[in-house]
Amino acid sequence: MNYFTISQTAEASFIEKRSEFICRLAPVTTNDEAVDFINAVRADHRKAKHNVYAYILRNDNISRYSDDGEPQGTAGVPILDVLQKKGLTDVCAVVTRYFGGVLLGKGGLVRAYSHAVSLACETADIMNMCLCHRLKITTDYNLYGKVSYILPDFNTVTLNSDFGSSVILEILVLTEKLAPFIKKLTEITNGSVTVEDCGELYQDFPTVR
Repeated sequence: MNYFTISQTAEASFIEKRSEFICRLAPVTTNDEAVDFINAVRADHRKAKHNVYAYILRNDNISRYSDDGEPQGTAGVPILDVLQKKGLTDVCAVVTRYFGGVLLGKGGLVRAYSHAVSLACETADIMNMCLCHRLKITTDYNLYGKVSYILPDFNTVTLNSDFGSSVILEILVLTEKLAPFIKKLTEITNGSVTVEDCGELYQDFPTVR
């Protein structure tokens, strides 16, 4: 089953009634990585009144959040809710608030923290991580045209092409399409190509977004 995450840190900010809200997102895969990121943001914004966070980890299905001094339910939960609605995992969001002297009320805080995270998500490079197989295909030049012709039909991603004494292609094929791809490849080449399965992994598949 595929999942969505981000490729690198992203940031966005806005001002609401003189309070500045700065959201920073980061890809994380463990609880320690999330805590380290939260502490790093806090260190960068020591003078801020609040550094609210939420994170979601795919392993063990972990979801955690903190209001960091804001009224209960007005900050951490809204941040977590946005991440969940975006379908993101292995991600940590920290929203820093520099208080501007004007109270926003509970509803205003929920909207502000939600908006900050939404803005950051819009700037992030979101990856569609799909379960796939890495294949190494070795073929003669006279069959290369046939092989390359069917690759788009199976949403493959080409990682490397080596044109030496023979053609060696390293590609990614979605696990769900592996069997029909191998069958088609065998049919069009009469079994004349060599296919090495280098294993199953999760990889970003922009071709199926």
